[in-house]
Amino acid sequence: MANSLLDTLTRKALFALDPEFAHGMAVKALKTGLVPACKPKTAPALAVKLWDLDFPNPLGMAAGFDKNAEVPDELLRMGFGAAEVGTITPLAQPGNPKPRMFRLVEDDAVINRLGFNNKGHAAARANLTARKTKQGIIGVNVGANKDSTDRTEDYVKGIKAFADVASYFTVNISSPNTPGLRDLQARDALDDLLDRVLEERDRQTGMVGRRVPVLLKIAPDLDELGLDDICSVVLTRGIDGMVVSNTTLDRPAHLHSQAQLKEAGGLSGAPLFAKSTIALAKTRERVGPDLPLVGVGGVQDAGTALEKIRAGAHLVQLYTGWIFGGVTMIPTMLAGMAEELNASGSKTLDAIRGETTSDWASQPLASPDKSI
Repeated sequence: MANSLLDTLTRKALFALDPEFAHGMAVKALKTGLVPACKPKTAPALAVKLWDLDFPNPLGMAAGFDKNAEVPDELLRMGFGAAEVGTITPLAQPGNPKPRMFRLVEDDAVINRLGFNNKGHAAARANLTARKTKQGIIGVNVGANKDSTDRTEDYVKGIKAFADVASYFTVNISSPNTPGLRDLQARDALDDLLDRVLEERDRQTGMVGRRVPVLLKIAPDLDELGLDDICSVVLTRGIDGMVVSNTTLDRPAHLHSQAQLKEAGGLSGAPLFAKSTIALAKTRERVGPDLPLVGVGGVQDAGTALEKIRAGAHLVQLYTGWIFGGVTMIPTMLAGMAEELNASGSKTLDAIRGETTSDWASQPLASPDKSI
């Protein structure tokens, strides 16, 4: 009852504010300790080991919430098994003009066109260096500046800047809010990007004494041939994993929040679940059973998190769902996941991974819904 009341009051207060201002207030509240920790005792069945990293549970905070690596440890204390900071670009940039973030309250969704607003490598590195000796898995999501003359080099700079403080990297080439960024998903451009990024990662391995995994974050708005090309390059280059997926430009016809539908930007939250899960399953079929995949998009509760794993994910991330679910959401989800796993007779997440991959992958990747 107390947790439910806390979530209700917190949501009511934040939803009375402009979405981006509320986001800033949430970060400040975590940073100053105003939000009480609610880290749960995770069931052993929910633990995940990947890349020599021990995730206490498969739920991670997706990139976008902690853009400047200000509160990664506070997020871990909320129950997340990992926190991904960023997207971080080499130079600070303001992002797109405001307003640029819109709640679709009736749909448990958000549209944003933030545009990689962040304080740059130096500020984020200072924050991560300050917590370097602390425990916990912190991913660093790297991107390119909007006005960069060599965007691929911006990603290389990200690997160099954070190799000694990142648990893993996510190369974000799938945001819809930086013009031309998704062009890096094309076969030749992606091959060059991954070649240069992995070369820098391998160079840094000798300097920092460990091999930092590199993941690729893709869009859900790909067609079958586009996904074929990406997965082929990923396998050829030997990248460590993929994050599926980013936000979508689609505007499903069934959305209720009509006033916001004409806003440009990426749609996240509940309406993205089916599309992102289809993309996840189709990716799993293309890359085989072993490549680690992170399922993102529309995760709201224990059921949707477990379904991502059944569709082929090793790990799951959420952000928009947490906005609507409240600060005690993660412990509730983890308890529900453990209970459902136990009820099914499965002792580990590995036992259910891939159960519904073929079902999801049999559905069309291209959406018939209108796009902007």
